[in-house]
Amino acid sequence: MPREYWYDEEAPPVALLAAVRRFRTADQEMRRRLGADMRMNGTDLEALRRVIAAERSGHPLTARELADQLRISTAATAKLITRLTGSGHMARNSHPEDRRAVLLGATERSHRELAAWAGPMHEAMFEVARGVPAEAREAVIGFLDAMTALFNEDTHRKRPSRD
Repeated sequence: MPREYWYDEEAPPVALLAAVRRFRTADQEMRRRLGADMRMNGTDLEALRRVIAAERSGHPLTARELADQLRISTAATAKLITRLTGSGHMARNSHPEDRRAVLLGATERSHRELAAWAGPMHEAMFEVARGVPAEAREAVIGFLDAMTALFNEDTHRKRPSRD
C-alpha cells in the first residue's frame, strides 16, 4: 500500500482513516458519474440535491440561500439556475407570502431522472447500511459525526506562512 499519511502507518487508526479516504474518493467518483449521466456538472447536481432536500423539509430555497449553501457567488448561482431551468431540471416558483421573492423547485423531470439514476444506488447503500451490526451502528455514526464536525470546524489546520 503506498504511503498515504505522514505519520506512523502502523498506528491502528490509519486503516480507519484510509477507509474514510477510499470512501470519500469513491463517493466523489460516483457523484461525478451521476452528473455525467444526467449531463450536469457537480455543482449543478449538488444544487439540485439541496433544492430537493429543502422542498422535502417544507422550506424551499431562494437563490440567495442556495448561493450561501453552495458557497458560490450570486452571479454564479444565477447562471446555475438559468442552466438548470433551461434543461428542465429546476423551476422558479412564486413565493406564497412575498411577491418579490422566488423559490426554487425541482421539476418532475428531475425527480424521475434522479429516481432512475440514483435510486438503485440508494437501495444498495441502504442494504450495506443494514448489514452493519446493530451494536456497531452507534459507534459508526459517532465516528462519522465527529469527522463531519472536524471537517466543518476546520480550526485544526495550520496555515503555512506566506513569507
